[in-house]
Amino acid sequence: MLIMKPEFRSIVIFGGAGFIGSNWTERLLNRTEAKVHVVDNLSRPGSRHNLEYLQKIAGPNGRLQITIGDVRDAATVSRALRSASEIYNFAAQVAVTTSLTDPRLDFEVNLGGTFNILEAARWHGRNPYLLFTSTNKVYGSCGDPDVRVEGNRYVPVAPGGTDESQPLDFHSPYGCSKGGADQYVRDYARIYGLNSVVFRMSCIAGPRQFGTEDQGWVAHFLYSALAGKPLTIYGDGRQVRDVLYVDDLLRAFEAAYRNREKTAGQIFNIGGGQKNTVSLLELIDRIEELTGVRPCYNFDDQRAGDQLIYVTNHAKFSRFTRWRPEVGVDGVLKGIYKWYTNNRELFASSPAEHLNQVLTPARRTA
Repeated sequence: MLIMKPEFRSIVIFGGAGFIGSNWTERLLNRTEAKVHVVDNLSRPGSRHNLEYLQKIAGPNGRLQITIGDVRDAATVSRALRSASEIYNFAAQVAVTTSLTDPRLDFEVNLGGTFNILEAARWHGRNPYLLFTSTNKVYGSCGDPDVRVEGNRYVPVAPGGTDESQPLDFHSPYGCSKGGADQYVRDYARIYGLNSVVFRMSCIAGPRQFGTEDQGWVAHFLYSALAGKPLTIYGDGRQVRDVLYVDDLLRAFEAAYRNREKTAGQIFNIGGGQKNTVSLLELIDRIEELTGVRPCYNFDDQRAGDQLIYVTNHAKFSRFTRWRPEVGVDGVLKGIYKWYTNNRELFASSPAEHLNQVLTPARRTA
């Protein structure tokens, strides 16, 4: 009888102490026998706590390796990838606003850091699997689709969502750096045969997301309500986004890897889709329904380049892998709120103190 040995996976996760990276690391440690190497510079809010949590669940078995390092340092990247069979690049400068005030940082982290990873993967000769997380911001205003107002939301005149045929239209330094990086990843697959996949992601939300005004808006709205801190809504609040729960994203990572012979070299739009949309004003109502606390808010001018509507059409990825989101918007909120209530020790003596200490905006350059 032939006994098949389990596949050995040596996985490097850049940005592994961030929101998505720490959730993915936890899942790999709990559900696989993989050796996981986290590389992060701990500049993102909450990353130190996330790293401590990962060390706790990993225990002394040696499956978790940690490097405090930066993707902008090519030598650090090269050392980390010497024996990697899989690479996940979540390291990024993640805010459009930061890209406007410091475009050099944005460029060096998002495009330069990704280039360092691609070059190291190419020269080490192991042809590792690489998944790069890009953004819906590469589509800019999505061609300014016609919309109408229905209650507290904008509704597209022609529904269907944004698929991968939408022309690239970056609209910000952040869109340029992430869009340039995802094109580099695609072309390294074409030219050098790199086994890579690009996810252009919509709004991802869930536990261990230390959201700020610039990034992680669903968590930011919830935490601000609990802290009694007023929100600023830019525009009229009817802007609509689709929301994807982080556990559904992790299942998408698994599906892409499981079907890697089909997904290699592909770009996929990933998000909650048509069934999981919410406007800013609708989210405020849902937070009040869940917590009994109504967020305070005021209005300011709409920010340049802000999309009135972004809804992911994930049909291509579903066709390749049979993946579909399972958690709706209310489930996303409940998941974040449950994590909050189960981790009150992180939140000092009050949510307001926690927000001042932990959620201070920082530049992620892991």
